[in-house]
Amino acid sequence: MKRISLIVFLFAALSGRSQYVKENYDKTEADIKMRDGIHLHTVIYTPKETGSYPILMERTPYSAGPYGKDIHGSLGPNKNLMKEKYIFVIQDVRGRYMSEGMNLEVTPHIAVKKGKKDVDESSDTYDTVDWLLKNVKNNNGRVGLHGISYPGFYATACLPGAHPAIKAVSPQAPVTDEFMGDDANHNGAFFLMDNFSFMNYFGKERKGPVADYGSQVFPVKFKDAYQFFLEMGSVGNTNGEKYYNGKSYIWNEYLQHDTYDAYWKARNIRQHLKNISIPTLVVGGWFDAEDLFGALRTYSAIEKQSPANKNFLVMGPWTHGAWASGNWTRYGPLSFGSNTSAFYQDSIETVFFNYYLKDKGRFPAHEATVFETGNNQWRTFNTWPPAASKPVAYYLQPGKALSTDQPPGGESFDEYTSDPANPVPYTNGVFAFRNNKYMVEDQYFALLRPDVLAYTTVVLSNDITLAGEIKADLKVSITGTDADFIVKLIDVSPGTGDSAGLHQLVRAEVMRGKFRKSFEKPVPFVPGKVETVSFALNDVMHTFKKGHRIMIQVQSSWFPLADRNPQKFMRIPDAQSTDFQKANIRVYHDAGNASRVLLPVLQ
Repeated sequence: MKRISLIVFLFAALSGRSQYVKENYDKTEADIKMRDGIHLHTVIYTPKETGSYPILMERTPYSAGPYGKDIHGSLGPNKNLMKEKYIFVIQDVRGRYMSEGMNLEVTPHIAVKKGKKDVDESSDTYDTVDWLLKNVKNNNGRVGLHGISYPGFYATACLPGAHPAIKAVSPQAPVTDEFMGDDANHNGAFFLMDNFSFMNYFGKERKGPVADYGSQVFPVKFKDAYQFFLEMGSVGNTNGEKYYNGKSYIWNEYLQHDTYDAYWKARNIRQHLKNISIPTLVVGGWFDAEDLFGALRTYSAIEKQSPANKNFLVMGPWTHGAWASGNWTRYGPLSFGSNTSAFYQDSIETVFFNYYLKDKGRFPAHEATVFETGNNQWRTFNTWPPAASKPVAYYLQPGKALSTDQPPGGESFDEYTSDPANPVPYTNGVFAFRNNKYMVEDQYFALLRPDVLAYTTVVLSNDITLAGEIKADLKVSITGTDADFIVKLIDVSPGTGDSAGLHQLVRAEVMRGKFRKSFEKPVPFVPGKVETVSFALNDVMHTFKKGHRIMIQVQSSWFPLADRNPQKFMRIPDAQSTDFQKANIRVYHDAGNASRVLLPVLQ
């Protein structure tokens, strides 16, 4: 569902506050002129009570509405800040809803602007802030920005070249690098299901400012996403006459740019997060199916390129945007024992903006505040990953074992046949849209398939806590010229036999094999040749309890979350039905070719 899930979720979380807004705030709307002459539609809520207030702004591609002086929406990222009284500003970004101009997918940042025509999200934010300070009464001269998902990207994008009045920014689940790990692709594998549904409404083109985009790009209805996309065939068929049919320029760009070329590189905001001096609160969820990568990598990019900055990270047991809900105590089979969203809103988010924009209270000096799943507790660290976290190699072994011992000598491997006509489903069940609980789903259903390998430790005699990034390092050979590799980290609960207990997914990631040496210049596999496929899985903070076991699963499809690889080296959007072929895949586990995962064990 990509960012659709966030919109529905936040509507439910924030509804019911409009009456309070009507009684306590005056609403105005303005079309603010940017340096290149384009006007951006901006909705401004000013407290009725006399005083001096900071400005708290969200820039969004999802509508600044409701529009109209007497129609009020909810304000701010949480109800505490709404009642704290800020001047709240919501703006339609360039080319969306009531703003003029052309919207670009994750607008590229222009580091060196040579004239008024060189505009990006940083310059649009700068011009907006400048106008607000001069034209909105009773502001205290300080501005903060926040946003979740795509609005999170716009919050990040204001940081380079920021207006001096911006004093606090909170990118939350921000879209960050859409080829490497956010919404569009993961390590070059196209996230088909989410993007197909999302872009059907977001990708509809317009002729000028509109309050409502109306219908979708094309009508479509199905109950079983797995079967629907399997019958559709190649991803290139999404642009057939029944579907996009060239009607969405962003969808066209997705299919055109299938390598990490200049298009995607220009949309990697991380490279511009240098010399940042604005306190930044980066927020994400361990179960965020859309932008887990974005939160972690935005934080680390600022940390590396702006080491002196006040840079904070919060990671909780949340799905996409769940920290904005009123109550978040459980998810799927997991119960957290407390209202984790209330803790974040009350003790972190509200305190952060109050401190930096109002000089109110104090903000804790913890660099990272993260929730430890498995033990269900909040932890604080001076760095992320923690300094005490060290990579420990867990080797795939003969007999489907997993241990820290080096595997024995002599050629040893396990083999499976990957068939694009029968891809491994990402979830167990029939769903029209993404099963949002797949990130903690029991993986026993996959274990039963012959095209999924599983390697398991002995029963743990002590707790093992992981804190940081996971890395997979596989030694493989294939009979084709391309293949995908999905690695899953699984927490197996106690029970009798392999089928007992919950096989809970902790983390998983996909790597499109042809990018194993270069994302810019893919290379084919040589059939039968042993090759290395290495890639990172997103960070975790999880404890495997005593009596549990650690499992690693390896497979070559994850459908229809990721599109099918024809297992033939080629431009996949151009694939025809005849290009999809079976491949025999070997995963090696011997002294000369030792497949392993590096787990970040907290010492």
